[in-house]
Amino acid sequence: VQLVESGGGSAQAGGSLTLACEISGFTDSRYCMGWFRQAPGKEREGVATINILGTPTYAESVKGRFTISKDVAKNTLYLQMSSLKPEDTAMYYCARSVYIPCAVDTVAAEDNSRGRGTQVTVS
Repeated sequence: VQLVESGGGSAQAGGSLTLACEISGFTDSRYCMGWFRQAPGKEREGVATINILGTPTYAESVKGRFTISKDVAKNTLYLQMSSLKPEDTAMYYCARSVYIPCAVDTVAAEDNSRGRGTQVTVS
């Protein structure tokens, strides 16, 4: 299992960024996939998940601003982020969740496979 995030960087408040997670070692269509984030000194926070049917769920803090999607042909997971706020600043991780149901409450759990993360900084 390998998850490699990209697309992070710096953005101004109100701006947009799109994160990508390249997946290898398994087919993402068969698993609950998602994103979580962690800011310095704070706990992990589930951001979004997408289940095997393609149904998304979002944390209240990002609902209406972030969109999770997946390209099955490319085996890639995406997180489109818009209307960014300074409080969105964090390291963002792609994860494969082993939990049922597929939910933001569990996507950040320690026993899920995750990538090394990509930094997002909003000022």
